[in-house]
This record gives sequence, C-alpha cells and structure tokens, in this order.
Amino acid sequence: MPVTLTEKAANQVKKQLATRGKGLGLKLGVKKSGCSGYSYIIDYADTINENDCSYQSFGINIIVPSDDIQFIDGMELDYCKEGINEAFKFNNPNAVGTCGCGESFAVTNPIS
Repeated sequence: MPVTLTEKAANQVKKQLATRGKGLGLKLGVKKSGCSGYSYIIDYADTINENDCSYQSFGINIIVPSDDIQFIDGMELDYCKEGINEAFKFNNPNAVGTCGCGESFAVTNPIS
C-alpha cells in the first residue's frame, strides 16, 4: 500500500517547499528511538536514492527509504490545527502502540 497525504498535509508541504525554494518532495522514515521503540523522521527530499520508494499524493512526492517501508506502509500523514497548535499527525496502520507523549510508536515483529 502506498504512503499518502491528506489534502491538508499536502497543502502544508507545498507551502513549506515554496518557502524553502527547493526540494523534490517530502522524505519520511523511521529510526529506533523513544520509549515505544521507533520514531518518525520527516524532512525535505532533495534527492531520490536508488533504494528509495517513491509515492505521489495530491501532487507531492513522498520518498521513503526501502528499509523503512515495512514500518509505515499504508500510513496516511495528516496536518491538524487545534487551537494555536499545528502539527503533522501520523495515521500508521502498522503501529500497535504509542508512548504517552506521542513521539514514538511500536510495531509487531519488525524485520531487523
């Protein structure tokens, strides 16, 4: 399944890329971290590596390192505003738990 963006998230990424003035899209990945096991990495994509997976959503390129796709396959990235707070929200069907602060997540049987 592809990694997707909601329309709100895509509009926010477009705005950030325009402000930055360069970039091929959004790079999403994971790293071992946090109290639940893994945390998300979100950055600009300036290059696409040979082993990266590439998806399109609302006109935005989403680049995921092939080693990380098992953790976020099928994930939808949303952008939410609640009061004065704004943030990306990760809707990950592979996450079986998150920590209380929401910074990390756990998956069942990740391939090492």
